[in-house]
Amino acid sequence: MSTKYRKKAIALAALAVLAATTLAGCVSDADRASQNLSTAADQFEVERRIVFYNGITDTYLLTIEGRCAITDQAIQLEVTCKVAPDEYKKHFLGLSDNVTYKAEQLESVDVSVYHHRVIFKPESILPEIDVETGKQ
Repeated sequence: MSTKYRKKAIALAALAVLAATTLAGCVSDADRASQNLSTAADQFEVERRIVFYNGITDTYLLTIEGRCAITDQAIQLEVTCKVAPDEYKKHFLGLSDNVTYKAEQLESVDVSVYHHRVIFKPESILPEIDVETGKQ
């Protein structure tokens, strides 16, 4: 390959990397705030009210309020709530064609629209191990 073509190939590769980096960084403020709010909620920093209701009978079935993280598994909703500094409760709620839910944030939370929030917990790398032995 001649030097002229090699320089063009390098320039095109550099331009492609620059374009990919620029496009990957094109996240709107709303998208970034939404991602950071979700991260805050998963860290139990957001007060929520989750209401389950029957769409046919138009009745409320259950309300959960607190610092809760939500995982929607399509047929069930998993709600994990922090109830004290080291205490948690987990609820499993079945969803169907007539039972649905609404989750609302009860208070505002200060999140950045300029920085992506990443949580790294080194203690989670080494799991707690429970040892069970046979009866002696």
